[in-house]
Amino acid sequence: MTRSFSIEYGDDVLASVGLSEAEFAATARFILAAQLHAAGKLSAGQAAQLCGMSKVQFLSELPLRGFHAGNLRPEDADTELGFARGR
Repeated sequence: MTRSFSIEYGDDVLASVGLSEAEFAATARFILAAQLHAAGKLSAGQAAQLCGMSKVQFLSELPLRGFHAGNLRPEDADTELGFARGR
């Protein structure tokens, strides 16, 4: 099932950010996806799908737009490093 929601905004918002309506919508989708990914709520693949990008494109865009590409929590780092070392 596909769901959607809308956000109301005026022309003043478009003028302030200097984007067309389509660019603003794409940017808003990306920011939402990036924030949900950063919070650990969505995988990179899910976030990419949410904003209509491939996973590689989404991960490549993150640092270009000021987001971290990884969402590994500090408390998980030791576990991941131990796994990588074969422990």
